[in-house]
Amino acid sequence: MSTSTYNLWPLKPVIQPYAWGSHEYMARLLGEPIPSPEPQAEMWMGAHPKAPSRIQSATGEEALDVAVAAAPTAVLGAATASRFAGKLPFLLKLLAAWEPLSIQSHPSLAQAAEGYARENAAGIPLDAPHRNYRDDNHKPEIICALTPFWALSGFRAATEIAALWGRVPGMEAHVARLQRDGWQAAFEVLMRLDVATRAELAAAAAAVADEAPEWRWVRRLQDVYPGDIGVLAPLYLNVVELAPGEALFQDAGTLHAYLDGLGVELMANSDNVLRGGCTVKHVDVPELLKTLDFSAHMVHILRPEPVGNGEGRYLTPAPEFALSVLDIGPQSYHAAAERPVELLVCVAGRVTVRSDATEVTLTPGQSLLAPAALGRYTVTGTGRLYKATVTG
Repeated sequence: MSTSTYNLWPLKPVIQPYAWGSHEYMARLLGEPIPSPEPQAEMWMGAHPKAPSRIQSATGEEALDVAVAAAPTAVLGAATASRFAGKLPFLLKLLAAWEPLSIQSHPSLAQAAEGYARENAAGIPLDAPHRNYRDDNHKPEIICALTPFWALSGFRAATEIAALWGRVPGMEAHVARLQRDGWQAAFEVLMRLDVATRAELAAAAAAVADEAPEWRWVRRLQDVYPGDIGVLAPLYLNVVELAPGEALFQDAGTLHAYLDGLGVELMANSDNVLRGGCTVKHVDVPELLKTLDFSAHMVHILRPEPVGNGEGRYLTPAPEFALSVLDIGPQSYHAAAERPVELLVCVAGRVTVRSDATEVTLTPGQSLLAPAALGRYTVTGTGRLYKATVTG
């Protein structure tokens, strides 16, 4: 494509129809008929080669990863292109969980590089169902709630786990092992139980009559994935409820799952997932165990920090991305002339994005990419957008 002039690029995203997706959450946001014909689980906005968004260029429609590769400095900005080998380093999604997602973790950058090379050397096809590493990148991520949103995130303190397990008939030996040998040893034994024992413990936990969130989610997981060892996850992972506008960051090695709700998710540009239960997909327990951080996890709910110009930013340690919320109303948003690549998605209202050369109107579910070479742009109207960019 021509690199002489850069305009705002409206994106044509890809909606993934995973079975756990909602027939309602995303359709309502998009103003489409409810229920949707098929589950709408994730809307991908980015340049991941598995499902790149498409843009309209002077020569017709083309994939965003192709457009970035053609002129990485102009699209990403010189510093971003240099830091991330000429690739868009983040992937933005709308995530709509109607049924719980798998219990999962993501590898560190070193683990991803090693695992990807190892599976390539073994000749495992990238699309093989039993493949663990589909790229060589890590996948830190942030989820920001658009509706009330439930999640599991990080291991509880061992004393808490022991108290909860102690209420489940049949878990006595596991409690004793936890107290004698520590949490990691107890978890590894739990994950390697035979199918019959897993089913017995899952059923016993689901029979506990308690309306606290952890026990309600045990029963829900048992309904969806009967007999799965992941049914016990709410008893050893922190149960988190996010209000709209609140967010949760998941770093490498944090065992987690998203349970219910609609959110904006931003992550490093990777599709590496190691699963530990509550899924029909591949579960590799030894590989999962190699990636986990077994320390007790303190949950930090993130709220946007005002940075001026109507922008609130969610602060995370991830170098690949930064997530902000833009509330457009009495105040317009004015992008800086010197900035890296930015991607905007509208989640409420109706706004107009203008540059010197182009004007694009966004309504809920619509998105665009503003190349670095575009320079300044403004957002007017009334609405709410989320902005993805790189950490400065």
